[in-house]
Amino acid sequence: MKQIEVTIMGQSYLLGCPEGGERALQQAVANVDREMCGIRDSGKVKARERIAVLAALNLAFALAERPPAVASGPSAASPEDGADVGTLIARIDEVLGGDGQLL
Repeated sequence: MKQIEVTIMGQSYLLGCPEGGERALQQAVANVDREMCGIRDSGKVKARERIAVLAALNLAFALAERPPAVASGPSAASPEDGADVGTLIARIDEVLGGDGQLL
């Protein structure tokens, strides 16, 4: 497995990447960096950890909003198989507890 150094919100990370997956990984990194920088630049959230959680939720929500891809085989997931975004937000809020609500 190849290792690639990337930068997200000004911090470097060394990530493992399967051969041939460099382009997809770089695109994913660009998406995460864009989301995190946008949240940071809004000035409403300061903590890096909270910025990362909000960025992850934004990206997961955008992914959930996409039309479902044609899936094949028994491992294909349907919306009924997993938690919805609201459930995920509620679980994260529960874990963060006294730190306040995310949204």
